[in-house]
Amino acid sequence: MFSADRLDPGTRLLLDTVPAPPQTGDLLDLGCGYGPLALVLAARSPRAAVWALDVNRRALGLCERNAARSGLGNVHCVTPDDLGLPTRVAVIWSNPPLRIGKQALHELLARWLGRLTPGGCAYLVVQRHLGADSLHRWLEGEGWPVCRVAARNGYRVLRCGAAAPHPGPDRPGPAPARPGPDLSTDSTPAG
Repeated sequence: MFSADRLDPGTRLLLDTVPAPPQTGDLLDLGCGYGPLALVLAARSPRAAVWALDVNRRALGLCERNAARSGLGNVHCVTPDDLGLPTRVAVIWSNPPLRIGKQALHELLARWLGRLTPGGCAYLVVQRHLGADSLHRWLEGEGWPVCRVAARNGYRVLRCGAAAPHPGPDRPGPAPARPGPDLSTDSTPAG
């Protein structure tokens, strides 16, 4: 399990820098693991449906347990082939599974970025030395509007999609987001 004993610095950077998610609609945590991004999405957008997606059933079980322990009934922990998945999502947050290989990662991102609603966007956090800059170039080459919105300690947060550009010094950003749930949730299997 990725970063099973703590919140990794890349996920922390993403949570510290992304704007508040939409209050309603379908939101996606792509490669959810034990669920830190899904739990924050659900806490910040209690009227939205949060789809925590992973191929690892053990991870989904942990995510489901953590959502229940946090009282977040709007989290749906699913595999990619789940028939209940929406055809469109308003936002994607992801610390994508880079270790699956470049080709598999490109296929994964192309599949799910294609589900963004008009005006929707994805926020991806990637380590620089694991290919953040080459992923940025690939996304641009595939026609996805992409920009780097944050960098810290070797991590990059990329914003990708058709929504308006990320706020800059000459454009005010969204109101500060509410704090998310306690992220010291359980990442160990029951037993």
